Amino acid sequence: MKSSIIDNIKALPPLSSTIVKINQIYADENSTIKDMGNAIEHDPMIVANILKIANSPLYGFGREIKNAAQAVSLFGMSMTRSIAIGNSIRKLLNVDMQPYRVTSDEFAHISSLQAALILDWYKKIDRQKAEKLYLAAFLQETGKILIASEVIQNDEAISFASEVENSNNLAMVEKAYVNATCGEVTALVFKHWGFDEEFIEMIHYSDAPSQAPSEVREFATALKIVKTVVAINKPFSEVSINFGLKIAQDAGYRVELLEESINNIMQSVF
Repeated sequence: MKSSIIDNIKALPPLSSTIVKINQIYADENSTIKDMGNAIEHDPMIVANILKIANSPLYGFGREIKNAAQAVSLFGMSMTRSIAIGNSIRKLLNVDMQPYRVTSDEFAHISSLQAALILDWYKKIDRQKAEKLYLAAFLQETGKILIASEVIQNDEAISFASEVENSNNLAMVEKAYVNATCGEVTALVFKHWGFDEEFIEMIHYSDAPSQAPSEVREFATALKIVKTVVAINKPFSEVSINFGLKIAQDAGYRVELLEESINNIMQSVF
């Protein structure tokens, strides 16, 4: 990994007091949904983002969600935490995704699609694992923000974007330009912010699950699958879907469950 990226990560400011409070509430087994709602209601940006996602067709709640308390009650503590953290981090990192040929809004939408896909898919396998993977899927592309910034600073945005457009292996392109994959950069970001080791490792190995320690290999593989299907440069393309299904089949998953979830998400957004 380039030393300039490492230096930029070390220079990242701490997470906001609201996010710190949210993490404390989530970690406290005596906390309630009401506590989580109280924590976010004083941050207008977090509330706006949670309501936007709650009212998107991805989750199909069937009625308009008008306030934070409603949204938190429907999402639960784990998903509310994920959405709040994702929103805050993108705001903190000053997103410019030009080298990946997407806007900041498109990048945020793709992150939401990856999270929605893994939730829909994995809740058929193991609900607890699904909620754990939701946060990782929602945040696993965070490193692309820093990679994009590095590429822009090195005046390589045009050549990088050209390679990204036609690539079926974005990790290889990233490695060639910054000597690190998105997963590796993202893992270092969350290590800097003090996230737990399991979360860090599942993201770190998401570009190479076969190299992951046995205790996180399943999680890393699942993350690899959803970011292959919902690739930032080819989300839900026939090629992306086929690559993702092949990884799932090789890993021993029931492919029909993943196919069903892919169809569910595609029907909600296309």
